[in-house]
Amino acid sequence: MHFALIGCGRIGRVHAESIALHPRAELTRVCDAVEASAREVADRFGGVPGSDVDAVLADPAIDAVVIASPTPTHVDLLARAVEAGKAVLCEKPIDLDLARVDDCRARIGAAESRVMVGFNRRFDPSFRAVRERVATGEIGRLEQLIIVSRDPAPSPAEYLAGSGGLFRDMTIHDFDMARFFLGDVVEVSAMGSNLVADYIAELGDIDGAVVTLRGADGTLCHITNSRRCTFGYDQRLEAFGSLGMLSVDNLRPDGVRAFTAQSTESAAPYLDFFLDRYTPAYRAELDHFVQSILDDSAPEPGFEDGRAALVLADAAEESLRTGRAVAVDAAAATTAGGRR
Repeated sequence: MHFALIGCGRIGRVHAESIALHPRAELTRVCDAVEASAREVADRFGGVPGSDVDAVLADPAIDAVVIASPTPTHVDLLARAVEAGKAVLCEKPIDLDLARVDDCRARIGAAESRVMVGFNRRFDPSFRAVRERVATGEIGRLEQLIIVSRDPAPSPAEYLAGSGGLFRDMTIHDFDMARFFLGDVVEVSAMGSNLVADYIAELGDIDGAVVTLRGADGTLCHITNSRRCTFGYDQRLEAFGSLGMLSVDNLRPDGVRAFTAQSTESAAPYLDFFLDRYTPAYRAELDHFVQSILDDSAPEPGFEDGRAALVLADAAEESLRTGRAVAVDAAAATTAGGRR
């Protein structure tokens, strides 16, 4: 299966490696506005480098396109790739503006079933195992879900200025994870803080948040975010139900614990940021995408899941601004990809 990669930044290189390692995928074309970046990725992972998107989309040999370019380019590239008959894996978010997402949905119509959105955490082996075990009824009725996501350090101002804010850039992964477990979300309540870096406040953004979601069936979800965590990349999840609880702790390079006169239970630091922590998830995400193309089936998470996560991010922004809980119309946030 022949792939084209558009966008050769940090996340683009993650996808390039996943494609290069997949037994049924070949990186055929690599495209970036900065052609030197495309050449660097092509030299390492294969493919013909270039900066001409039109040439990539017009190539009949290309079966699928991975869009890892900056967010403002996603809608146009996604629509053009679908119209060119390609399957598409688009990094999150589809766009920062819900109206633009809806315009894109109208433009591609039923072909949205050929679009996958890069919420890779659904494919994390531990998170996915908890979701599957919840679905089998192991802990009874799910009553509460807790998601903790804290970055080791804040991103630079240049990145954050165009990120869309914490809810659309960072929490959006957690909104999708909440929907993965809860299905429809009908209410959002958010609080934010500026305790980490002055430049984040100067950008009009927050650097920490606590968000509470209510599922359509009454299940509650609590999300905690911070742009800084001094002890590393903090990624935990807890599912609490009527018969028990399942939890996922932070991952380390190994399971060794040291006990000395100076300290007990001493261990290696957590895996460093998303490139290490979620490498298996990115690989599994690509495998699902490849299999969906081979099976001619709609991948998950799909376009509607990307849209629904943005609806929740917008609701969180409104709650932060108004200080009130915000009701979410079930018709506004689709049930696609939620709990069955």
